[in-house]
Amino acid sequence: MDTQIKPSRLQRWVIRPIANQLRQGTSPEKLAWSVSLGLTLGIFPIMGSTSLVCFIVGHLFRLNQPVLHLFKAFTYPIHLGLILVFIRIGQHLNGVPPIPFSIPQLLTRFKESPAQFASDFGMAALHGIEAWAVSAIFLIPLFYYVSLPILRKLSRKPDATA
Repeated sequence: MDTQIKPSRLQRWVIRPIANQLRQGTSPEKLAWSVSLGLTLGIFPIMGSTSLVCFIVGHLFRLNQPVLHLFKAFTYPIHLGLILVFIRIGQHLNGVPPIPFSIPQLLTRFKESPAQFASDFGMAALHGIEAWAVSAIFLIPLFYYVSLPILRKLSRKPDATA
């Protein structure tokens, strides 16, 4: 009779791969940067751009791409909702009156004419990027310093993949 407990999804998809990276010599500090930037870049307010942005930043800073993209993926449920939040904050920062729009309206207008959509909503996107950049100044160190002790503890655990 086999009494082995099946590992949870968190164990299989997050903890085990990170522990493997630590055992292969990746430092907890490097992984903490990957986690931090994955979470922060994952909420970049331009839909469809986060994977490319993560790849470029990960390559430039020689971060762990799988961990970076894993944590970017965790942000997906809140990414879409934060796009409008960042745009509104950016408009407020710039003293611009909010433009009225809804997500269904945006999708329809984009499908009708991507070039006209870019012309109509380009400044709103720039305002969203500006607000995201301001928040990133705080989020990146926050996520780094929260994840670093966890990763250091995991690096000292010999049975982290069990």
